[in-house]
Amino acid sequence: MNKLLSTVAVAATIAVAAPALAADIIVVAHGQANDPFWSVVKNGVEKAAEHTGANVEFRAPETFDMVAMSQLIDAAVNQEPDGLAVSIPDADALGPSIERAVAAGIPVISINSGSDVSKSLGALLHVGQDEFDAGKAAGEKLAELGGTKGICVNQEVGNVALDLRCEGFAEGFGNEITVLPTTNDPTEIESKVRAALDSDPDIDTVMALGASTAGEPSVAAAKASGRDVLVASFDLSAPFLQSIVDGDAAFAIDQQQFLQGYMAVNFLALNAEYGLMPGGNVPSGPNLITAEKAGQVIDLSAQGIR
Repeated sequence: MNKLLSTVAVAATIAVAAPALAADIIVVAHGQANDPFWSVVKNGVEKAAEHTGANVEFRAPETFDMVAMSQLIDAAVNQEPDGLAVSIPDADALGPSIERAVAAGIPVISINSGSDVSKSLGALLHVGQDEFDAGKAAGEKLAELGGTKGICVNQEVGNVALDLRCEGFAEGFGNEITVLPTTNDPTEIESKVRAALDSDPDIDTVMALGASTAGEPSVAAAKASGRDVLVASFDLSAPFLQSIVDGDAAFAIDQQQFLQGYMAVNFLALNAEYGLMPGGNVPSGPNLITAEKAGQVIDLSAQGIR
């Protein structure tokens, strides 16, 4: 009898000590993990997986392709995960797939882009920044620094979040701006920004929408022009931050994308285990990184955290 009780006690101890089944979480983003910006998001995803013990997969199309991305979301829904995190650069293209996930009872959190449509599609919350407001803050700061005529370099045409950045920049700047559409190719961006500066000597402000893709080549174009041009960019990269320190760029707008990946996975894991979920959107930015702050975050940017 004592042996039986001992066995039961040991079994009960093992049952209590054993961890709950790990949650299965899928992250579908519109940017590839080899993109310097999205590699930071993926680092946040992986750190959250490490901290929570969740089984997490990061998926993205090979290029900015909304059809391919919707197919990735559909494939994720078919796997019936415990949670789905998804960026929403184009609600018209991705909405049906996201709504299908919600209808299937899969908890969905949106990250990075889609703050304006997230709730209407059934997502529980959004982790990111309000892109229009961030653009407006940048425009106001550049006007305060003396900018009078600008260009907004859009390296991902069709991404609603980037359109909102330019629209916010235009409102905050309060002066004439032109949107300069490009691809993600830094060489093309440098060439187009240089051509714009050469063709119009009144342009004194460049708003880039991604530090590594557009910000760095915009700085190179401004320096090559030999003119005094204000250059600012959304997001961070170690070289762009160094440009701020060196006085070749004005500031960067940090949306802390590491947090976007980290918090989305954390929230979904907590929801799967305990039914916990914040009651509203979580703003990860914007934070203006000026010369006073840039030096502090260069190392973290190089490490893939900022």
